[in-house]
Amino acid sequence: KYEIYSIVNDLVAAGKAVIFISSEMPELLGTCDRIYVMNEGAIVAEMPVAEASQENIMGAIMRSGEKV
Repeated sequence: KYEIYSIVNDLVAAGKAVIFISSEMPELLGTCDRIYVMNEGAIVAEMPVAEASQENIMGAIMRSGEKV
């Protein structure tokens, strides 16, 4: 994983946008600037990492499965 993080950091330092897909929340919180939560191919939540927490992300996941 170190090699992947190194490549991602190099791309970001060069001003490139990077889409980082992971189900590991600590990894996302430590790597990303912005987090999108998807369910069944649709974006159901978006938050800057400064406002994100494992609780906020899990809440978005749980709400995305609710039927209206």
